Amino acid sequence: MSERQPAHVDDHAWTVGETLAPGEEHRRWTSPVHAPGFDATELIASWNATTPPGTWLRVEARADTSSGERTGWYALGEWAYGDGDITRTSIAGQDDAHATVTVDTLTAKPGTGLRAYQLRVTLLRAPGSAATPVLRAAGAMTSRVPGRFEVPVSPPGPACGVELAVPRYAQNVHRGAYPEYGGGGESWCSPAATAMVVGYWGRGPGAGELAWLPHGYPDPAVAHAARHTYDHAYGGTGNWPFNAAYAAHHGLRAHVTRLRSLAELETWVARGVPVVTSQSFLPDELGAPYGTAGHLMVVTGFTADGDVIVNDPAVDAVRTVYRRERFETVWQRTRRRTADGRVASGPGGVVYLIHP
Repeated sequence: MSERQPAHVDDHAWTVGETLAPGEEHRRWTSPVHAPGFDATELIASWNATTPPGTWLRVEARADTSSGERTGWYALGEWAYGDGDITRTSIAGQDDAHATVTVDTLTAKPGTGLRAYQLRVTLLRAPGSAATPVLRAAGAMTSRVPGRFEVPVSPPGPACGVELAVPRYAQNVHRGAYPEYGGGGESWCSPAATAMVVGYWGRGPGAGELAWLPHGYPDPAVAHAARHTYDHAYGGTGNWPFNAAYAAHHGLRAHVTRLRSLAELETWVARGVPVVTSQSFLPDELGAPYGTAGHLMVVTGFTADGDVIVNDPAVDAVRTVYRRERFETVWQRTRRRTADGRVASGPGGVVYLIHP
């Protein structure tokens, strides 16, 4: 696709309200077929659910392709809020003539478009358990974003001069802690960002849920989020839908999507909603004191001139201002150059939207 082609994004969700009936150990909810109106190249599902101990979910998707074929079901994850009953995990090794699954993303093969899709969520519980999971909502973001190294800078919009009072959590405070969750706290950008936004809305784990941490442990909500978003197959805490599902467990609405520009993101901040963004960059591209192949931070506001105010968990002071044109590029592009000159992928505007 040409860099001049527009980005196509469709964000669709269903209100579900599915539970298990007495005596049932599993039940499937299958969505209607949804057509986004274009041939998508990627699909990322999200779900909002409650899974008491002894219960969990399995999330799947299938597609109707641009060639008129229907795919099989692809497993997008087995999920529970807790970690005492199942192994919370994405499913590796799924690849066929139509698509492949990489952690949390269903990607169409070159020359194939995802013209329509269905989701299927299986609610499960352990034998003898009376508890039931509750699937409140499920949906997916489908997109076709052109391959591009550069993006045009969008004009400053309605959030200029706005800064939201989002809690500030630095991931490096947790360096070396709990390496069983993705290698330790220095890797916890996603749960740190998620915990910041959950905390902004006055939600999060109570004292009893934090009792497994040592007394005086700093910013315990971050370690809690890391434990409850850890993906065993991926080996990290950066599974995007798992982070959204964690936020939703705390009574919020949360999903993964793509926004097309900072102008679109500003409309959320202007409404009082901080936005978690994904980006990758070399140090001199953004002006950060580090480089990264993938990192999450929280956009909390904009300066009067339209530059981006973020809570960057990789910066010890957390609050940071990045130039608008630099930030928009490293967040919106889908292709980038690595330090050794290779071409690598970029995030293409991925965000977590978390709000009441």
